[in-house]
Formats: sequence, structure tokens, C-alpha cells
Amino acid sequence: MLQLHDLTFIPFISSAEIEESIKKLAQKISVDYKEKIPVFLGVLNGAYQFTAALTQFYPGDCEVEFTKLKSYEGTSSTGTIQSLIGVDNLKGKDVIVVEDIVDTGNTISEIIKILEKEAVASYKIATLCYKPVAYKKSHKIDYIGLEIPNKFIVGYGLDYDGLGRNLPEIYQLK
Repeated sequence: MLQLHDLTFIPFISSAEIEESIKKLAQKISVDYKEKIPVFLGVLNGAYQFTAALTQFYPGDCEVEFTKLKSYEGTSSTGTIQSLIGVDNLKGKDVIVVEDIVDTGNTISEIIKILEKEAVASYKIATLCYKPVAYKKSHKIDYIGLEIPNKFIVGYGLDYDGLGRNLPEIYQLK
């Protein structure tokens, strides 16, 4: 068990399971982008570990960029997105948005608006964790590492009010 602030979490996904799913995603992406040099666009803060691992396992040439948006306070989505760091210099490039988790889809919708405004050549969405029950949008999630139930999780980049991002595995709220 793990205590973060006022909440207790229990083990959910091991670091070995996480690594295996990331390796599989990197391989799938490399097949799809074998003739291209994709830009992996990590969504901070949560996707920093996933972006690093995904690009380390990616066997081809690639670029890495980051953007920062915020939609969570505490254990729930606020329903609004704040853009804290924008993106630029993506015009005409093939972009893979790298998310730690996709639940409601609000952040993905905002990023897609930004990418379309930037006139990227193409974009696809990659996420380590996906909550299909919570997903409320129609955008295709192209690369899914792990489908999970609609429970609050921490670890491997995901946090609870700033804590837990550094954990090598994922925990769920008890």
C-alpha cells in the first residue's frame, strides 16, 4: 500500500507490464512510420516518463517535443483545459501525441485543435493508459498501451496533487 497526502493506493500495474506494453507500442509505431521521421509530442507533466521510454524503444529516427496542458485538480478532471506551454515549429510534420492517460478526452480535443492550427502533416494519439468507460470524445486513440477501468491511478508519471509521478509502477486508489 502507498499513502499520498490523504489517500491510500494499492499496486495495480507492475513496471514489467508497463515496459512490455511500451515496447509493443514502439514497434507498432515504427511499422506505421517506417518511411517518416515522427515528432513525439509529450504532454507534460504526466507523459514525461512514457515519452522517454517510448522514444528509447523506438528503433527509427524521431524528434521529441513537449507541450503542457492542465485539466486535473485532486482526483478529478476540472472539465476545462489550461494551455501552459504551447507548441510551435510543427508545421508539415508527422506528430504522435504522447499522453500518460486518456480518460474524458478533453485534453486530446484541445491538443488536436492546436495541431490543426499549426498545420501539421498528420497526427496520431498514443497513450499509456486508456479508460474507455470515461472517454467522451470521438477522436480515435491510435496506440493504446493498457486499457484500464475508470479508477484514479498514480505512478509512472501520473500524480495525485504533485506526488507519485516518480513511481516505476502504477497504483490505483483503494
